[in-house]
Amino acid sequence: MRLGRVGFWYRLAIVILKPVLLVLTRRRWSGFENVPAHGGAIIAVNHISHADPLVFADALIFSTHRVPRILAKSTLFHGKGPLGWFVGKVLKGTGQIPVQRHTVDASLALIPAVEALARGELVALYPEGTVTRDPDKWPMAAKTGVARLALLSGAPVVPVAQWGAQEILDSYRTPGLHLLPRHTMTVVAGPPVDLSRWQGKELTSEVLREATGAVMHAITDLLEQIRGGHAPAKAFEFHGERKSA
Repeated sequence: MRLGRVGFWYRLAIVILKPVLLVLTRRRWSGFENVPAHGGAIIAVNHISHADPLVFADALIFSTHRVPRILAKSTLFHGKGPLGWFVGKVLKGTGQIPVQRHTVDASLALIPAVEALARGELVALYPEGTVTRDPDKWPMAAKTGVARLALLSGAPVVPVAQWGAQEILDSYRTPGLHLLPRHTMTVVAGPPVDLSRWQGKELTSEVLREATGAVMHAITDLLEQIRGGHAPAKAFEFHGERKSA
């Protein structure tokens, strides 16, 4: 991939972060031939660490030579302090898509993503909406945004599972960065999920839950293959952080 074609902010992020990832991680990537070379597509990936967007983006960009537009909560675009300001500048500069949470009409929050898909871009998102709180880091019960986006746009959904970033930063258990020894980053893309049985139907809560379940089943299957184990029969349900009294 020619860095000159991806824009200043993407180029800056790649120049700064790529050497760091090469030094600190081992790469085990596969299945990215399942990502269309052209045209709009949705990439749905599990969320195991606050460090995994870097790992995931690295694998996707350098395996497909396509840059994604990632859905991220809108508050990240207006962070406080020097680091928050810089993160916001990078997110805006690389054209990532802010998600307005608690929107009255959930479909309105996805309009920029639907428009990006119509232009033939890759749109990536975490169906769980946040880093998994499952004790063993299996995928949680997901929000229905991924199904709504797929059924509104008609774009294919490519499931991706990743494992390894939690060794660098275990967001909700072991504080701090753990950069050494080098950790293996495994990122695997599977075939597009067959959502044809729900295409053209009214987007009822039942339709959205079923289609979302199909996407999460595909992601979980890939992760089971990576980890060589079995996810719980019932996905962990996370209802948000409890506020202190």
